[in-house]
Amino acid sequence: MKRIFKTLLILPFIINAKNSNNKVVLSEHLESLLPYIGKTYKGEFLNSTKNDPVYDVANWERALNGNAIRILHSVNNGEYGGETIIMWNPEKNSLMSWYFTTGGFLTNALVTIKGTKITSIEDVTGNDNGITKVKSIIELGRNGGLENRFKYLMNNIWVDGHKILYKEDSNATVIFN
Repeated sequence: MKRIFKTLLILPFIINAKNSNNKVVLSEHLESLLPYIGKTYKGEFLNSTKNDPVYDVANWERALNGNAIRILHSVNNGEYGGETIIMWNPEKNSLMSWYFTTGGFLTNALVTIKGTKITSIEDVTGNDNGITKVKSIIELGRNGGLENRFKYLMNNIWVDGHKILYKEDSNATVIFN
């Protein structure tokens, strides 16, 4: 009986994960992100050095029966990390993201997708440097890699932040301490 109950619980996930053509199914609002799903990327920060390497591992997966995308990431084997959920918000008529961090805080952001370019803008409060917004721009490159650029709104001027160049790496692992 327990086995039948477990099968009934798991069955909707199996049915909803792929369509009859064996393709991953996402909500219509997330379909353009299919190239990212099921992949793990490892990226090096551009300011990283040989003596002080800084890298990020990010895993993209389908979540909530295709109504969301979940991105787990960790910097330098768990020194810092987080989880992002991207999902359609019908009240705002827009995609939104929620980012939960190992630093103990969370943010939410408005997300736009154009082709394979994802832009999110989140509000920041209480920053000592005068940062009031953070913009993240993720682009899927022709070589299958990712580029993630950050900009900070300081004193009403967008300032370039850090940049990470990722390559797909199926052996990389997201680690939380």
